[in-house]
Amino acid sequence: MTKKLKIKKGDTVKVIAGKDKGAEGKVISVLREQDRVIVEGVNRIKKHTKVVNAGGRAGTTGGIITAEAPIHVSNVMLVEGDGVTRVGYRRDEVTKRRPDGSTYTGHRSVRISRKTGEEI
Repeated sequence: MTKKLKIKKGDTVKVIAGKDKGAEGKVISVLREQDRVIVEGVNRIKKHTKVVNAGGRAGTTGGIITAEAPIHVSNVMLVEGDGVTRVGYRRDEVTKRRPDGSTYTGHRSVRISRKTGEEI
């Protein structure tokens, strides 16, 4: 079973370790199996690609492509306001509605900022 990461796709994060330390960017994708995230404009690498002529017109052109490589989730922190914060969770009580119209109280897990305690 893969563990739950506290960083989600679309979050703005700041790199706190590595060659791109201090850079901020938006999370493009989360790789839960490897505990890594891909951040826009961070950890850019050059990838050499071949010309592929398979499929006629659908072939790709070769060359050097610059792309973002995954970065470990422990090397990024969530940006909140003008600084960074750790992420916590809080269980809120909510009223839910059944298909027949009756209501009941349930719980909803929300991400919160450890610095301010506000919902993210």
